[in-house]
Amino acid sequence: MNKILVTKKIQPYNLLETLKEHCQMRDLTFNGSNKIELRKEFLAELSSENTFGLYMKNVNKFYIFNGEINLDEVLPLVDGDYYEGDTQEAFWAVDMGKAEASFLSLK
Repeated sequence: MNKILVTKKIQPYNLLETLKEHCQMRDLTFNGSNKIELRKEFLAELSSENTFGLYMKNVNKFYIFNGEINLDEVLPLVDGDYYEGDTQEAFWAVDMGKAEASFLSLK
């Protein structure tokens, strides 16, 4: 299951910097013409061990993180800040403005 972040409590810059302290990060920048292709590449990358992804509202990037991390311990999230959903919902919620971000994990 994927965590779908619905709160605005965490600023995007702070979120990325916090995650980069614990993991290696790289991103895939997309535009209207290559989003579907890069989304497939993004999802393929998430099948690697200790890898998770981040997809945020209003940012044309898929973020890929490598490293062992417990998001519940590292991020100041409480019940109600997020819910769990499948991969399609994780993308849909962000694209439709229902969520600020989605953490995706295929493991």
